[in-house]
Amino acid sequence: MSKLFEETKLKNMNLKNRFFRSATWEAMADEKGHLTEKLVKVYQELAQGGVGTIITGYAFVTEDEQPNPGMMGIYDDSFIKEYQEFTDQIHQFETNIIMQLAYGGSQTNFQVENRTILGPSAVPHATYGVSPKKATKAEIKSLINSFAEAALRAKKAGFDGVQFHAAHGYLYSQFLSPHYNQRTDEYGGSIENRGRIIFETLAAVREKVGEDFPVMIKLNSSDFKDDGFTFADCKYICQRLDELGIDAIEISGVVGAEKEDISVRKRGLAYLKEESYFRKYAAEIAAEVEVPIILVGGNRSPQLLEKLLEETEIEYFSLARPFLREPDLINRWKNGDKTKAKCISCGQCRAEAGNSCIFKRKK
Repeated sequence: MSKLFEETKLKNMNLKNRFFRSATWEAMADEKGHLTEKLVKVYQELAQGGVGTIITGYAFVTEDEQPNPGMMGIYDDSFIKEYQEFTDQIHQFETNIIMQLAYGGSQTNFQVENRTILGPSAVPHATYGVSPKKATKAEIKSLINSFAEAALRAKKAGFDGVQFHAAHGYLYSQFLSPHYNQRTDEYGGSIENRGRIIFETLAAVREKVGEDFPVMIKLNSSDFKDDGFTFADCKYICQRLDELGIDAIEISGVVGAEKEDISVRKRGLAYLKEESYFRKYAAEIAAEVEVPIILVGGNRSPQLLEKLLEETEIEYFSLARPFLREPDLINRWKNGDKTKAKCISCGQCRAEAGNSCIFKRKK
């Protein structure tokens, strides 16, 4: 059998294959972030479809900062019981489920006029124009505590681990970016300082959940902008997190980047010269750290993923949009049909009624 389907282990978590469902904003939770039948069904179909580990769409960690409507919440204890029932349902299929934790920062584009949005500096968002309030040190400490409390709730609710969302322009990604982070204190300037909020969050979470509970992070390989987070920065952060005991790092890249070979969401995978478009960055990082690396972005052909597994130190692969088209994609590959994923990466899956493949929507 292909090594893609061999069993592995991360901390106390057994993985039945090397596939992750990467976090995807579903837009199906209720206005407070609680589960709906429609959202639960999405996850049940994913679990039945054979993916070894599911990472949830990002869950907001403070009640007053919901980056987008329809997100899952984890900001107080009222979520624990319903999530316990939810994780039990997913575990019936021998599938792991990781909760992704996030704070939007100036990338928040939902009811911003009614809330105070924190940022590393008071720099307006390049796309949405949202001007955040520069977070005080006390507010940074409070936010770190919110992540730690959310991680503990996730553990109590039966999730198999948590992942910090530090990619794609959300708050922790903004702290890493010189463009958005213009601070002159210990949270700005050098890459060590810009990464400090992440390092302190990892320490706070570990204190709450213990050493055996998997804690992961999602990072941009680069912002692919002149004044942004660079690949050299990414390698430094990965090396530091490796030293500090992170359990897995998912390597992605900024959404809507300007480089022709990376601007995926705007033009679709058909525009790109190759699949698995962050692979060279993930491979270089994987060769330099001990922590397992998860590659996301344009993973469509099992043959290429097998090749990467053989020729690089990348250990895992995550997919998002392909599962909207084919929730049972992993079972299809496991059963011998190795044709590439049917997803054409057109980017038309985002919809107000909830993310769905355009080819599967009712006419």
